[in-house]
Amino acid sequence: MSASPKVPGVVWLLAAVIFALGTSEFMIAGLLENIVADLGVSLSAAGLLVTGFALGMIAGAPLMTVLTLRLPVRVTLVGAAAVFAAAHVMGALAPGYGVLMASRVIAAVACGAFWAVASVHTSRVASPAVLGRSLATLVGGMTIANVVGVPGGAWLGNAFGWRSAFWTLAAVTVVAGLLVAFTVRPAPRGDLPPLRELIGRELEAFKHRRIWLSLSVTALFQAAVFAFFSYFSPLLTQVAGLPLDAVPAVLAAFGVGTFIGVSIGGRLADDNLFGNMIGSLAALVASFVILALTAGWAPGAIAAMVLVGISGFSIAGALNARVFQVAGAAPTLASAVNTSAFNVGNALGPALGAWVLAAGAPVVTTVWLGAGLAAVACVLAVAVKATDARWAALEVRPAGA
Repeated sequence: MSASPKVPGVVWLLAAVIFALGTSEFMIAGLLENIVADLGVSLSAAGLLVTGFALGMIAGAPLMTVLTLRLPVRVTLVGAAAVFAAAHVMGALAPGYGVLMASRVIAAVACGAFWAVASVHTSRVASPAVLGRSLATLVGGMTIANVVGVPGGAWLGNAFGWRSAFWTLAAVTVVAGLLVAFTVRPAPRGDLPPLRELIGRELEAFKHRRIWLSLSVTALFQAAVFAFFSYFSPLLTQVAGLPLDAVPAVLAAFGVGTFIGVSIGGRLADDNLFGNMIGSLAALVASFVILALTAGWAPGAIAAMVLVGISGFSIAGALNARVFQVAGAAPTLASAVNTSAFNVGNALGPALGAWVLAAGAPVVTTVWLGAGLAAVACVLAVAVKATDARWAALEVRPAGA
């Protein structure tokens, strides 16, 4: 009897690198009030640093993926890590809001390139039987960032100033980049066709509406999560009544929830991809409603945030696996655009949150906003499933039927 397939070891290494990327992407939520005090900007302006990072990934992931199609995987990954580290040095030295925002955009471009290439590499080295688990393992680097990196960044920000978190992350990324350089082996590539031909192959996947519907689910889901998460700190301090020093611990609890969600969701995606997608989104809506109703009571708010982490991240493997399912033999650009779709949500969610806060709405409104966006994503996921069923029926219909 042959052994059941397992998640390849290289995927765990890539997940370790993504830990650094994920810490950077999420840590602003725990540093908002420190940045506001240091740079003298409004809370809504500081929240837009999350939007700036997201916009950088939206443009950076597909652009850098296209430009590096002919480069070896290891070269692209190491180069992206180097730029990412340099951007955090720039952020740590930023004299004002404009330079800090620019550093976030540059870091995001590098992050998008790494995510896209790492996802495709994972899809190529993992057995189809464990693709969902392998992609969930990759996202697991992000969840560990929520458990350890983001609370650690918040603690550093409170103890030594928010710039110390940027310096630390730059150092961690350098180490992670060296691990990639010495561990990821170059794969045989043969003679590659011209770049124009490679791009043409990659664009084939986008001729079908199935991929566009799937990308829309990704964007709406992520907008729901980030509409709430971008204002995590003020929700705890201004609504739940917790002290600022408690934010890192609650971030860690949220991170534990995300880790549980990814661990469960990866296996569910391998067994029933659409069931995982729709069920996770429905659970996310319920979790947001519970959080909104208990936000003024600290124990209830903390428990509800853990539920949001579990339900929100249990869908991660399915959303990534779905793109590879419909992209066919040329998934690199599709993976990059999926990364962009995540970050359309990352940009849209905080921007909508900033808009409602600027209009004078209370902070808890961002949670209700997340619930509404997640509900729309759930309805769209049901439509995606129906469209896929019709597509499958057309493929098996006999000619002339």
